[in-house]
Amino acid sequence: MSDFTIATWNVNSLKVRLPQVLDYMANNPVDVLCLQETKLDDEAFPRQAFSDAGLHVCFTGQKTYNGVAIISRTEQTNVQKNIPHFEDAQQRLISATIQGIRIICAYMVNGQDLDSDKFVYKMNWLTALHEYLGSELKQHNQLALLGDFNIAPDDRDVHDPAKWLGGNLVSPQERGFFQGFLDLGLSDAFRLFEQTEKSYSWWDYRQGGFRRNAGLRIDHILLSKALAERCTSCVIDKIPRQHEQPSDHTPVLATIHV
Repeated sequence: MSDFTIATWNVNSLKVRLPQVLDYMANNPVDVLCLQETKLDDEAFPRQAFSDAGLHVCFTGQKTYNGVAIISRTEQTNVQKNIPHFEDAQQRLISATIQGIRIICAYMVNGQDLDSDKFVYKMNWLTALHEYLGSELKQHNQLALLGDFNIAPDDRDVHDPAKWLGGNLVSPQERGFFQGFLDLGLSDAFRLFEQTEKSYSWWDYRQGGFRRNAGLRIDHILLSKALAERCTSCVIDKIPRQHEQPSDHTPVLATIHV
């Protein structure tokens, strides 16, 4: 058996962060990297830069907002863009099979405010995702859902639970959907292992959020039972958040024996 490492990273503009992404793949043993918020339409996506680095890539995007991509060291097959049977102009999901593992890369809706139309959209999108995952799990014993979920599953994942109480990203409705994914048979890879307290994957650019560790854990890797049983580690890599012009998110990585 060998190690197979998968990772997720909301890069908050691939145009800005492309050198960081290429450097990350060059210097880390990551087999699959899922990106969110690429913020590029398909014509502008830097496919050649990844090809020149010997990497495979699939993507779906739009200008200025959203956009997702899967980068891998080996061939990708059975690529699916967006959630089937869910009409959506926003490019938020892409799936591919890599070395027999079904990889689903998702940039879930922020929602902004519980009383907003965007939150209604979030609930509808999460409902469609839940149905899609159920269907995919019937076809793929080895499945991983990676991405920026815009959900902090419980109070351990919030720097100041009282401040965020009942608000967007931590509401009972959103946490209910996260639990619903687990009820499908998926496992939160990060919580398979003992972790340092106050471990987060996102920090606001404002008010020294990263320096104060005032963050949220909203970037996740969920694994099917077959993968969770062979997962040997899941870590948050804070180093990229220390770079000049960093994303406000940092990578999360899980390693699996395959």
